[in-house]
Amino acid sequence: MRRIVGVDTARGLAVLGMVAAHVGPDDTWRTVPPGGFAQLADGRPSALFVVLAGVGLALLSGGDRPVTGTRLVQARLRILVRAALLVVLGAALVQLGTPVVVILVVYGGMFAAGTLALRWPRPVLVAASAAVALLGPLLLPLGDGAAIVSERPVDPLTVLLGHYYPAVVWMSYVLTGLAVGRSDLRSGRVHAWLAGVGAALVLAGHGGSAALTAALGRTSELTTSEPHSSSLFEVAGNTGVTLLVLAACLAVGVRWPRALAPVTATGALALTAYTGHLLVIAALGTDVVWAPTTATWLWFTVVVVALCWAWRAWVGRGPLEWVLHAVSTRAADVAPDRLPPRADDDGAALGTGGLPGPADEAAPRQGQTSDRVQEPSPERR
Repeated sequence: MRRIVGVDTARGLAVLGMVAAHVGPDDTWRTVPPGGFAQLADGRPSALFVVLAGVGLALLSGGDRPVTGTRLVQARLRILVRAALLVVLGAALVQLGTPVVVILVVYGGMFAAGTLALRWPRPVLVAASAAVALLGPLLLPLGDGAAIVSERPVDPLTVLLGHYYPAVVWMSYVLTGLAVGRSDLRSGRVHAWLAGVGAALVLAGHGGSAALTAALGRTSELTTSEPHSSSLFEVAGNTGVTLLVLAACLAVGVRWPRALAPVTATGALALTAYTGHLLVIAALGTDVVWAPTTATWLWFTVVVVALCWAWRAWVGRGPLEWVLHAVSTRAADVAPDRLPPRADDDGAALGTGGLPGPADEAAPRQGQTSDRVQEPSPERR
């Protein structure tokens, strides 16, 4: 199976959104759009990454024609190995001490959990995603006393109930991505459905939160749609945005793939780009995050895109993507049925071309505020 240009493009946008979330200029003083343009990079890129992780899980296990038997066992093995490698890499990146909340540990955990749903039909996946989005936020108070991600990134309680990427809520994104990945992603009808559902979810999530807040005269943890609040309304709104972005990328990718080449290449090397930009932040110091400038953000963006585009054109698979591919493929090459050549894992998950996920595949911040140092945004501690 050839890589799906639109999926890589969406992943590339998620990478660049993450870069903006970490080193982008602060314009939260703006009233148009509310909270400034920086608000757009809070929470949504990481949600897009995780939805694409679910899409990657689907692509690694057959796409719209799910594999069975030995091929299913092989797919699960590949995913579990990649998940383990992502957890190790994520824990290592946390040790850099950057003021960025690393998503890879939680991402790897959710990636592994997704193997349990590989055989679920699309209606079940959609229902399960809705149930997690509805019930997950009610469980978050149980983690109020849990250690934060920066202190104990591999702690199971932190993964499940952590402040930034609680798996008990964010698994909704994975299940949504799995449902999307079980569709024909090259179909114009699917693109239209994704756009329609996405628009409805944006209205229900962000619009519903605004209406409820106005009616009650106040907001709460359960009614807000603020970035990284992990409320039902935020999940609905974020899911809607990700579906709209994915629909647009898929539609344009089918018609004008060359026009998207730089961003598509960035998505194909998402794990390398994500890791690389954190290494640069660690080398430059915390001021690049807490006191960013427009020039710094532009330099990060241009360099990430240029390097990924050149590497993809001249070399191919990214270095970290190659490691995930080689190790997971070797681990899953079990007798008597050798690993099937039908799917190019490059377009399936984080191991090959995406950031946090298996096939076609995040980043951190919390509350929006004009004073980053006193009140760090969701993706910056």
